[in-house]
Amino acid sequence: MGRKKKIKSDIKDPSLNSIFGLHVMLDMYNCDKNVLDNGRLICDMLHEITKMLGMKKLLEPIVVYASPNEIKDPGGYSGFVMIQESHISIHTFVGRKFATIDAYSCRDFDANIVIEYFKKAFKTDDFESCVEARGKKYPGKDI
Repeated sequence: MGRKKKIKSDIKDPSLNSIFGLHVMLDMYNCDKNVLDNGRLICDMLHEITKMLGMKKLLEPIVVYASPNEIKDPGGYSGFVMIQESHISIHTFVGRKFATIDAYSCRDFDANIVIEYFKKAFKTDDFESCVEARGKKYPGKDI
């Protein structure tokens, strides 16, 4: 695994924390259709990544099949797990061999773990990732 991604704010006000949390956004292309089209595997992924990151689930993952629409969605699974620290979501688009994933948490975590886990899980090296610092002006105390 790579180095832990630390994102620091450039704000100098001592009453502010550096950031509230990280948001990892992944777009996974040319994924294995058998993985994309398996709701049980999507649920297992949400359990596993939560455990790997040391996050606490508030609710068990919810995974539902979304039927195709006439716009961009050829149908697939959408899964979500609410964690004490925020959420992790997965949306699959089977006919397009595409998945989109969000992992957001106020708890410090290694973004590379998320990226590497989902590359392996969806059996692809074709992806785009974005790691954003959230709450760059989050107050360090109640106001």
